[in-house]
Amino acid sequence: MKNIFKNINNKWLKIIKSELNDDFLLKLNNILNEEMDKYKIYPHFKDIFTAYNLTDLKDVKVVIIGQDPYHGDDQAHGLSFSIRRGYKIPPSLRNIFKELCRDMNIDYPLHGNLEKWSKQGVFLLNSSLTVRRAEANSHKHLSWQEFTDATIKIISYKLDNVVFLLWGKDAQQKENLIDSNKHYILKTSHPSPFSARRGFVGCEHFSKTNALLRKNNITEIDWNLDL
Repeated sequence: MKNIFKNINNKWLKIIKSELNDDFLLKLNNILNEEMDKYKIYPHFKDIFTAYNLTDLKDVKVVIIGQDPYHGDDQAHGLSFSIRRGYKIPPSLRNIFKELCRDMNIDYPLHGNLEKWSKQGVFLLNSSLTVRRAEANSHKHLSWQEFTDATIKIISYKLDNVVFLLWGKDAQQKENLIDSNKHYILKTSHPSPFSARRGFVGCEHFSKTNALLRKNNITEIDWNLDL
């Protein structure tokens, strides 16, 4: 049996264990091993906790909450909305980039890998960290929700002046986990082609995020991905 938690940053794991006991983590590990025995699961085993491994808790400035990983072959790599280099940019990410370019007056990115954002303190968290191949939301009802909810609570409790970007109904259901007296919450519709024009287009969340960081003497995010 694989231990999925051997691949997460130990600092994060220690903090999360303060919210979730060892029995919970063992149960989640067992469920995922059963899934991996029966189905092709994405992202790959080593990439499940990429968001945690690229952004330490102390460095989190912005949180973007997605739903679940891309379920196409080898697309997902552990960051919400992000896709591996060399793969076609999915529709929601295309809309994110269109708004980014309009808002920040920068060139359209040449790829969809968002690791550069993560390394600057943008925590790209999916509510479910895994998914079955070709089955969207197939792990929605596993125990990932408790794990990622605990993550949001930890960020809210331990830090100050974090900007939470809640795009769409699913992300906005997490609002009750965030202390709005300590943090900033920006809400709009999901960037999906089905809902982007209900608010996401023109939301200016990237420039607004940087303005809030600047207000608190926090280094702004360089959203340009061409490097």
